[in-house]
Amino acid sequence: MARDVVRRSGRAPAAKLVALALGAAAVGAIAVGALAIGQIAIGRMAIKRARIGALEVDELTVRRLRVLEDGPPKRGE
Repeated sequence: MARDVVRRSGRAPAAKLVALALGAAAVGAIAVGALAIGQIAIGRMAIKRARIGALEVDELTVRRLRVLEDGPPKRGE
């Protein structure tokens, strides 16, 4: 009587692990790229139109904003 012999290769689980590791690395790289693009987009945010009292701004890009004096202006200035 003939028997059907099935041989398993010992390399299949290792190949699956390598493929899984490569897939995880690719997903991680995509996530890091998305975060970097988000940082660039937030860093380049621009105010297109704003109105504050009598000040009207059409386009304004601010990289670093510092407030030098927070109170009312002094006399004579």
